[in-house]
Amino acid sequence: MNPFLTQLIIQTSMKNKKANGGDKEDYSSYQLAKGHRELMITLKRYVKDALLITAGIFSASFGFKGFLLTNHFIDGGATGISLLISALTKIPLYLLIICVNIPFIILAYKVMGRQFAIKTMLAITGLSLCIATISFPNITNDNLLVAVFGGFFLGAGIGLAVRGGAVIDGTEVLAIFLSRKFGTTIGDIIIVINVFIFSGAAYFLSIEVALYSMITYLSASKTLDFIVEGIEEYIGVTIVSSHSKEIREMIINTMGRGVTVYSGKRGYGKRGETTDVDIIYTVITRLELNKLNTEIEKIEPHAFVVMNSVKDTKGGMIKKRPLNH
Repeated sequence: MNPFLTQLIIQTSMKNKKANGGDKEDYSSYQLAKGHRELMITLKRYVKDALLITAGIFSASFGFKGFLLTNHFIDGGATGISLLISALTKIPLYLLIICVNIPFIILAYKVMGRQFAIKTMLAITGLSLCIATISFPNITNDNLLVAVFGGFFLGAGIGLAVRGGAVIDGTEVLAIFLSRKFGTTIGDIIIVINVFIFSGAAYFLSIEVALYSMITYLSASKTLDFIVEGIEEYIGVTIVSSHSKEIREMIINTMGRGVTVYSGKRGYGKRGETTDVDIIYTVITRLELNKLNTEIEKIEPHAFVVMNSVKDTKGGMIKKRPLNH
C-alpha cells in the first residue's frame, strides 16, 4: 500500500477518535508508526483470509458440481441436508445452501460474534454464487471415485474456509452451541446430526447411496482435519530431570528447537520429600519424537517425560528447519 495513503487512513482514524471524545493532543511519530504497523497487520490478515475463503469456495464448488451432484451423493452437516433436499425436490442447490445455513449464521452471530458471522455469510453467499454461475465438468461416474474425491474437494473447501476464519457448513456452529448448553462434546453432537442425515438418505434415496455418502463424509472429514490442523502434527514434551541443563542444551544444539524452562519442585519417597528442579518444555513434530527420546535416554534413562498433542503452533523455533548434526 502507498505510504502516504496509509498515513492518511491512520490520521483520519485518529481524528475520528478525537471527534468522539478521545485525546485532543496531536499523536507522536511513534504512535503514528505503531498505528501504521497495526493497520498493515490487519490488512494482511484480511487479504490472507479472503484468499483462503475464496480458494475454499472454489474447491467446495468443484466437489459439488464435478462429483456429487450428478451422482446424487450427499455429505454430512448442512451441506448434506442441502444435497438431500435438492435430490428429493429438484430445488437448485445454490438456493438451498443459503436457506439451510441462515439459522446457523444467526446462531454464529450469537455464539461466535459479529465478525465471524459476517465472514461466514459472505463465504456461504460466495459458494452459492459460484455453484450457480460457474460450470465444472463431470469428472467421473465411478461411484467410489465420486465418493472419495468429491469428499476430498468438499472437505478441502470447508477446511480452507475455516483457516480463513469462516465456515461454509454451519453445522459446527450448532454443535458448539449445543455442547456449551448440554456439556457434551462437539464430535458427539456432529455424529448424532449425521446419523439422522444418512438415515434420511437411506430411506429416501437408497441404502447404497447412503453407504457411498458415508464414504464421502469420511473423506471430507479427514481432509478437513488435515487442512485445519496442518501437515505436521506437533507434540508438546515436558521433561523433569536432574540433568536438565544437559537436556536443554541437547534440545537447542542437537534438535535445533527452542525450550521453555520452569522452576519447580519434584517429590519422591514415602515422606514426600521435595527438591528444586528445572522443568523443560519444548514442542517438536511427531517425526522428531523418536530422536528426542533417544537423546534423552543417552543423558538420563530415568527422566520423567510427558507428551501431549498440540494442534498447531505460531512463532518460536518450531517452524524453523532443524539443525543437521
